[in-house]
Amino acid sequence: MASSPFKDRPHLQVFLPLLHVAWSDTILTPSEIENLSILLDDQDWLDESDKHLLKEYLDPQKPPTPKELKGWLSHIKRLSEKLPEDWRGSLFEMGVQSSLLNKYTDDSVLEKVRFSLENIETAVGLGPTRSINNLIKKPKTSATKATSLPSFDSKAMATILDGNLKPTVEAVKTLIADPKFQYTDENDLTEYREKVLEWCKACADEGFGSMAYPKSVGGQEDMARYFMIMEILSYHDLSLVIKFGVQFGLFGMSVYLLGTEKHHQKYLQDIGTLNLPGSFAMTETGHGSNVQGLETTATFDKKNNGFVIHTPNDHARKDYIGNAALHARKATVFAKLIIDGVDYGVNAFVVPLRSETGQVLQGIRIEDCGRKMGLNGVDNGRIWFDEVFIPKENMLNRFADVTDEGEFTSPISSDGRRFFTMLGTLVGGRIGVPRAGLSAAKSGLAIAIKYGAGRKQFGPAEAAEYPILDYQTHQRRLMPLLANAYAFHFGLQYVTDRFLKRTDDDMQEVEALAAGLKAMATWNTTHTLQECREACGGQGYLYENRLSRLKNDTDVFTTFEGDNTVLLQLVAKSRLTEFKQEFHDINMLGIISYVTSQAKTMLTEMNPVITRSTDEVHLLDQEFQLNAFRYRERDILTSAARRLKKHLDEGMDSFDAFNVCQSHLVNVGKAYVERIVLEQFIQKVNSVENKQLSKVLKLLCDLFALTQIEHNKGWYLEHGYMEGVKTKAIRKLVNKLCVEVRKDALPLVDAFEIPESCLAAPIAFQRSEM
Repeated sequence: MASSPFKDRPHLQVFLPLLHVAWSDTILTPSEIENLSILLDDQDWLDESDKHLLKEYLDPQKPPTPKELKGWLSHIKRLSEKLPEDWRGSLFEMGVQSSLLNKYTDDSVLEKVRFSLENIETAVGLGPTRSINNLIKKPKTSATKATSLPSFDSKAMATILDGNLKPTVEAVKTLIADPKFQYTDENDLTEYREKVLEWCKACADEGFGSMAYPKSVGGQEDMARYFMIMEILSYHDLSLVIKFGVQFGLFGMSVYLLGTEKHHQKYLQDIGTLNLPGSFAMTETGHGSNVQGLETTATFDKKNNGFVIHTPNDHARKDYIGNAALHARKATVFAKLIIDGVDYGVNAFVVPLRSETGQVLQGIRIEDCGRKMGLNGVDNGRIWFDEVFIPKENMLNRFADVTDEGEFTSPISSDGRRFFTMLGTLVGGRIGVPRAGLSAAKSGLAIAIKYGAGRKQFGPAEAAEYPILDYQTHQRRLMPLLANAYAFHFGLQYVTDRFLKRTDDDMQEVEALAAGLKAMATWNTTHTLQECREACGGQGYLYENRLSRLKNDTDVFTTFEGDNTVLLQLVAKSRLTEFKQEFHDINMLGIISYVTSQAKTMLTEMNPVITRSTDEVHLLDQEFQLNAFRYRERDILTSAARRLKKHLDEGMDSFDAFNVCQSHLVNVGKAYVERIVLEQFIQKVNSVENKQLSKVLKLLCDLFALTQIEHNKGWYLEHGYMEGVKTKAIRKLVNKLCVEVRKDALPLVDAFEIPESCLAAPIAFQRSEM
């Protein structure tokens, strides 16, 4: 029996559920109390003392005691034991059932007043469907719990991700799991830098550093394995990866690709073993991405048959140079070649910085950049050259040379074309950086998803808490990013393969592709790690859980090897060049064919039936998804070309024309990369023979595609490609796909096979639920 005074007035038990909810989790407004009082006055089955008592319990100044509230709840729970397991009803319906089962009130009376009771419930603002069952039973819920076994073998998925380089992957993971790779205190800058150098030397001892060099100097001539080594090392420590990349990639590969055989034989073996630590000195304080504007000079000295390297002002100092502050003994220095007062453009030279004992040489000044936001295991420095003489043989002369008589020679007559050809050989850095960043994003996802599967919070009243990964908002923030990780994995595999198989004819396209994917993938890394940090709450903010290090170390990825916004403009210019060439080469028949294809798009993709279609089969169709991406890319490119042409036809300077269209050009680059990534993802889905793996990859691919369309829905609506009913259906379907991906979220991150020693995140190894 409920507590007094209801014990003496059993017919008022019908009001107990409403009163309990009103006092336990609802604040009644003055107007609701007034309306409720009026409705109580209209209940002719209640006497005046009943009405007075009920009104007293509605008085905010006279709340029930905690003991009374507990007594009401106990009564309601006892009642629930008499109701069917699947019973659901409103608050007053619970009261009605209480009165009927316990014979507190005449049945005919309750049936007559049922309508009035529902009005009272509505007046309180709770609505007729509010169920008291949330308080008395473990409720049925639509929250998605992944209780089934994984739908695929994560090891088989790992084999898909690693491809034919699985042995290399295993070798690197074995190395970084060794006790000597145990993490050190990053706050001690000196200790951390020396530890990273030690790790780098351990990698060199395994032959990883010289992997891409010629066999004649101890290498394996295997660039694909070199990229994979950097990707796997990125699971361990990103300072190691950057130092590794500067030493063996930027420094070593510049000597290899810009130098000739004499340079290979003189330097590469020592570079590959780390017996010759070095730097890559391109960036200057005053010019950043504008490498052609470098001011450091290399003036040919005919008398001494060499070059004088000089920094004319502080803006021309080499800045942010990896390995320079402590360890580098030589550097590849990019400088303007001056012969008899004539500027022959930027060329590359090997310049000594320190003696074998580590002493800075005469004419060289080096400053430590000091502590940075991240990557503090890398000793970045600034370098000034004061009339430093180097012998002529130190010019890396694959694309240009100077005779003993001081005559400049090159197989490429144009300074600009020669410069871009030289830089094109170094585009590998724009492949290594996003692959390293993607590994960091995968690490963040592994930590956040494992944490989300085990961390419980909230849940229905009187029921167990739910894993936070079972909540829609949590799935919405992490599952699309998991899909992105897979999408960019296959996209970066594609650009790597294109780079390794490049020819002179497709080099420009490969450079643009690498630039675009570097930009989009590293932006994705930054976004992913921020979401992962937030998804782990305060635990994600703890240093030991690694997300802070991943965030800080990768933040600079969006600006080095090229600022992302600048890179996307480079992509756009490449696409515009191809677009112009396409129309320049085709005849009238070709133009008619293009117009016809556009008309076909209008008929097949933009007719009222398709633009409004919400059919799930249609939305999950690969052809629909690809067509949407391709149409957007083509339209943005065409409108950008048309806009630029208009400005140029009106007499605007080409620099100004591009400047006013910069935001448009960035979108050209983004749309191009998104289309490429989706194409590669779909191709991978269709090429996988294992049905279970293909099914889960298709699920991820659908989520990637529809998330991008949802993100760009404003554009699609503006251009009439979709109507609102369709974009709403896509939003709902994205929610549904997130639920499905969540079921396999743990095995999907397990497929990355990140060594536990690398995650080093206690929150990633707490007990979790599948």
